[in-house]
Amino acid sequence: MATQLDLQEQEQIDALKAFWKRYGNLVSWLLIAALAAYAGWNGWNYWQRSQALKASAMYDELDRAAAAGDADKSGRIFGDLKDRYAGTAYAEQGGLAAAKVQFEKGQVDAAKATLTWVAEHAAEDEYRTIARLRLAAVLSAAKQFDQALAQLDGAKAAGFEALVADRRGDVLAAAGRNDEARAAYEVAFKTMDDKIDYKRLVEAKLTALGAAPTAPAASAASGAAS
Repeated sequence: MATQLDLQEQEQIDALKAFWKRYGNLVSWLLIAALAAYAGWNGWNYWQRSQALKASAMYDELDRAAAAGDADKSGRIFGDLKDRYAGTAYAEQGGLAAAKVQFEKGQVDAAKATLTWVAEHAAEDEYRTIARLRLAAVLSAAKQFDQALAQLDGAKAAGFEALVADRRGDVLAAAGRNDEARAAYEVAFKTMDDKIDYKRLVEAKLTALGAAPTAPAASAASGAAS
């Protein structure tokens, strides 16, 4: 019995040796490749976390500068932020913060450049749309109405339709194109949720253009009377 077991064990060992002789190199390389991939994945995750932490610290510094109204410092930090960590959300957020204080301090060209970068390079469509909305306002203030409208044409993020229509109305009104402005405001008013307080401002804009929206209750009463 023992001899039979010994023979079976020897056969298994011989089979294993034959397998290893034939496929040993391949198995070794596969193991090496798997370990390298695992190490690479861990390394990539570590690098991503490291980048995010560094970008976060830089953004905090930019945010403090913006809160203090320091447009020059905000602009310098944003320049470093987008050069070093362009792929992070902090670059997008930093651009919006820097552009705001730049515009408030009269650095219009700098604000345009900052917002243009966010509009063209932000990873999230929402940030690109916000940048385009703000850039359209800056361009409109500079009487660059066609360029402002072109920016709004590219503002496509879902959920921003009412705000885009409202900003389009602002640009058109500033350009003296009141009929088109009224049409844009009407789109904004119809699209915007009734619970949003800003809708009252859109209503005021329509009223100023002689197109005050009809109240739902009044419309219902009118329909019943007819």
